[in-house]
Amino acid sequence: MKLASLNDGSRDGQLVVVSRDLSQAHAAQAIAGTLQQVLDDWNFHAPQLEDLYTTLNHGKARHAFAFDSRQCMAPLPRAYRWVDGGAYPSTIQGTGPTPRMSLGGSDEFLGPCDPPQFSAAESDIDFGAGLAVVTGDVAKGADANAALDSVRLLMLVNHWCLYQRRSAELALGLGALQGQPATAFGPVAVTPDELGTAWRGGRVHLTLTCRLNGQRFGDCDAASDMDFHFGQIVAHVAATRRLRAGSILGGGTVGNRDAARGFSCIAERRAFEASAAGEPSSVFMRHGDRIEIEMLGADGMNLFGTLDQRVAAAGAEDSEPGAAA
Repeated sequence: MKLASLNDGSRDGQLVVVSRDLSQAHAAQAIAGTLQQVLDDWNFHAPQLEDLYTTLNHGKARHAFAFDSRQCMAPLPRAYRWVDGGAYPSTIQGTGPTPRMSLGGSDEFLGPCDPPQFSAAESDIDFGAGLAVVTGDVAKGADANAALDSVRLLMLVNHWCLYQRRSAELALGLGALQGQPATAFGPVAVTPDELGTAWRGGRVHLTLTCRLNGQRFGDCDAASDMDFHFGQIVAHVAATRRLRAGSILGGGTVGNRDAARGFSCIAERRAFEASAAGEPSSVFMRHGDRIEIEMLGADGMNLFGTLDQRVAAAGAEDSEPGAAA
């Protein structure tokens, strides 16, 4: 099934079930008001949502309405935990014996069409396209198989990064990582069975597509060069403590050893250019630049919806969800 959270002015949004082709949606408040409620009691709520999903796909849901991803918050607008991994080979830094993990802020995420706001006066702006899983409860010390069984949902990720400009490091293609702004997630979270045979071995065997200002930037295979599968990533994080339902764990920026497939972030492309030609030629994002991230299934259907964001200048008044309540 496919689930989304519509912006209703509250902090956690209104849970809706979305049709397989992303054309229709149906409010799920009769079952659960938020996605976190579903994750807290998955075995009770999930079968009811699946029934609604089936009815919606058959065109028999009485109160269905047109789905608009521009009205979406992140599927989980805030979460107990957000940890991004480094499961892919990198021209910046290769993978090691265990996944590289980066703890991110989880108190507020950006929706799929929310414009990130950066001053960018002293920083270079970069996107980072990838995938993440949402877990149920995971016991401390769970092995990779048990950890993989805990996966409830998958989502698209855009892990925004800011790089501080330093001339010596720019010669190598990068600046120093200055900050990690709020992460954005695609409009729809999907259960693993929606991927069919593309979900196997804890990896998504499909292409992640990135378009920067309407031009192809990358068509990266999300599975072939993933050195650690999601079960291993979850188990690594759970090695010293249990995880609560609603924890989000990412696989890191998707990348391939074959540069012909393109890239899922500008930093990787610049590092490749610096290695191949002595200096980078690609520029980081500026105000007004647009990034689109999506993944098509084997049938050509958009699985998660499109993560579509345009960089905005800082200064606009941030609105606090639920402030008017």
